[in-house]
Amino acid sequence: MIVSLGGGFADNMASAFIGYARCSTDKQDLAAQRAALEALGVAPDRVYVDHGLSGTSRARPGLDQALAAVRAGDTLVVPKLDRLARSVPDARAIADQLLARGVRLQLGSSVHDPHDPMGRMFFNILATFAEFEADLIRLRTREGMALARARGRLRGKQPKLSDRQQKELRRMHDTGDYSISDLAELFSVSRPTVYRTLKRQSLLSRAT
Repeated sequence: MIVSLGGGFADNMASAFIGYARCSTDKQDLAAQRAALEALGVAPDRVYVDHGLSGTSRARPGLDQALAAVRAGDTLVVPKLDRLARSVPDARAIADQLLARGVRLQLGSSVHDPHDPMGRMFFNILATFAEFEADLIRLRTREGMALARARGRLRGKQPKLSDRQQKELRRMHDTGDYSISDLAELFSVSRPTVYRTLKRQSLLSRAT
C-alpha cells in the first residue's frame, strides 16, 4: 500500500531526505518542484535536478547523482512519478533498485512501500498511467507538427504555391481530369512540387 511517512522500513534507521526534480526543457521553471520538495522536508542542498531531459531518457545525470546519494534508511522524494520515470519498466527498475538498497520512495506526500503487494500494484498502476500520459503527449506533438507542416508553419522550404493555388490544385486533381504533368504545367511548378502539394493538402484535410 501507499503508507504514511513512517511505514515500510525499520524506523530506527538513520534517515535523510534526498530530492529529485526534472524538467523536459530548459525553459521550464523548476521553482514549483523545488518548493514542493522543500515543503516535504527536503533541504535545498539535497535536491538533484535534470534540465532539458525527457522522462523517457534514462541517461539523466541528476537522477544518477540522487540515486548515488541515497543510503539505506534514506528516502528518495519526487514531486510526481512522471518526474522520475515515464515508462513502466523504468519505474519498476528504479523502485526495485531502491528496495534492494533499503531506500524508501516517496511520491509527493505518500511513501511507496514495495514490501506490500497492494503497494506494488498501486505503484504499477501509477507507472502505467504516467507512461500512457507520455504517449498521449507524444501523439499530440506529432499530430501538431503534421498540421503545422501542412500549413507551412514550420521552418524549411516554403510552398511555392499560395494556399488558394494549393486548394485549387487539389480540387483539379480530385476531378480526375488532370494528370500530374498537366498540373505541373498549368501551375508552372515541378512534378515533385505537385506531389508535395497533394500530400500537404491531404494531411491538412485529415487534421481539420
